[in-house]
Amino acid sequence: MEYMLDTVNIEMIKKCIEIFNIKGVTSNPSIIKKEGKIDFFNHFRKIREIIGEDKSIHVQVVAQDCEGMIKEAKAILENIDNKVFIKIPVNEEGLKAIKILKSQGVSITATAIYTTIQGLLAIEAGADFIAPYFNRMENMNINPHEVIKNCADIIEKYNYPTKILAASFKNIGQVNASFAAGAQSVTIAPEILIDALKMPAIYKAVDDFKNDWEAVFGKVSIADL
Repeated sequence: MEYMLDTVNIEMIKKCIEIFNIKGVTSNPSIIKKEGKIDFFNHFRKIREIIGEDKSIHVQVVAQDCEGMIKEAKAILENIDNKVFIKIPVNEEGLKAIKILKSQGVSITATAIYTTIQGLLAIEAGADFIAPYFNRMENMNINPHEVIKNCADIIEKYNYPTKILAASFKNIGQVNASFAAGAQSVTIAPEILIDALKMPAIYKAVDDFKNDWEAVFGKVSIADL
């Protein structure tokens, strides 16, 4: 089970890696837009410095044709580092690019997945991760649990190395459902992850424990005993 951050906000990444066991950082053009016109390559090099070499970075191409995708992928690898996972949408041109880049040893995250067949084709093409869009599928009346489970079953049955990196969440319940359906990883907006720990019941329990302790020991902490 792996959690990744779906953001390129430097301060939020710094905050979250101190709290959570984060395995990587993912991005796409829409996420980058939230930060404005960043110094693209330098920004991702800073993210690498923050998260370290042992965690993954996923950067999406913008080109819509195979040749352009490959050109952008090479620019990303040359200007950030060669460990970056290249995010490529699963359509005709994308599948062409995935096959070519995998033959060259490039790490691939197949994205924009809405259907089981997209996932299966990306798995067979050699993608390291496939990224089904949970909330977007629900909005289109597509069952995301079924899509994730179908892909997970095929991965297990035929022993594919591909991992399911579920994406597109609006609440923590969708995240939990993705893991239950068979996803090995999720990428999630930091705000959703942080808000999951802000239930009033959690804080009440902590306050109750503190009050019970002080009823017996006063203001003396365990460290001062």
